Amino acid sequence: MKKEVKNGLLLLVFIIMMAIIIRTLSGGETLADLEKKTPKATVETIKETIIEETIVDYTTTLERVYNAQRTAAEAITSYLAMQVIPEKIEPDPVELEAESMESSRTTYQEGFYYEPLSEEVKTRITGISYPTDSLVPYEDLRCVKILHYNFDGILQEGELICNQAIAQDMVEIFYELYLANYQIAKMVLIDAYGADDNLSMEDNNTSAFNYRVVSGTSRLSKHAYGLAIDINPMQNPFVDINEDGSLYSSPAGSEIYTDRTITFDHKIDEQDLCYQLFIEHGFIWGGHWKSYQDYQHFQKEIE
Repeated sequence: MKKEVKNGLLLLVFIIMMAIIIRTLSGGETLADLEKKTPKATVETIKETIIEETIVDYTTTLERVYNAQRTAAEAITSYLAMQVIPEKIEPDPVELEAESMESSRTTYQEGFYYEPLSEEVKTRITGISYPTDSLVPYEDLRCVKILHYNFDGILQEGELICNQAIAQDMVEIFYELYLANYQIAKMVLIDAYGADDNLSMEDNNTSAFNYRVVSGTSRLSKHAYGLAIDINPMQNPFVDINEDGSLYSSPAGSEIYTDRTITFDHKIDEQDLCYQLFIEHGFIWGGHWKSYQDYQHFQKEIE
């Protein structure tokens, strides 16, 4: 503040000097003229009064400017202190996973796509169709979504899990079936039946992955690797001959569909579109097996 006053006084002296010079050049009355007309004591008093008043006015102005600056600075500081700094929001794991799943999703046609197993799907199947000691890693499997018509002709969204090696086959085959209005009774994960294959078949459910052995053996089924699918099992049962020569059929209630020489709805045979599409994609049909027939079953050998 003292430095500012000093600078102001220097400026004031400069202004007074310039005023004297200008007045002299213009022929006006100078302080020297004033001194000749006015007693010396009076002149000095006038000069001191002018200088004191000027200093007071200038000092007051500088103080006002300083106070205004200080007030503005305090206002800015107060304003900034009132601002709420947003808390760092951690990304939502669910949203991150959804974005990740969508980026890794393979869409064939609208409503027909496959993707890696989400955490939600893993939770649904672990300990049921997917035991904790499974030899098949989650990464080998894909969740497939397709559209299909049920036996009432109503459009449904189907869901199945299969091996990544046949996921593209699944969406391509079922898209062609969808275009042809081919009917599939239902398609939900076998976990809805506690991974019980018999219960799933009795409900005429179409399914693929289920970590299980071939019935009556200790050998893993192709279903355990997600490389097989059973379609409309009630109308296309597993058929074998009992030791007494009688006919065995699974699931229960499918006995009326064991005679493959007769015609009925949803029957899979060599004239059926479902059969033709799976064969075109390199699948093997269980209906061709010699020792027994599994008319619902298609599987693919992967090298």
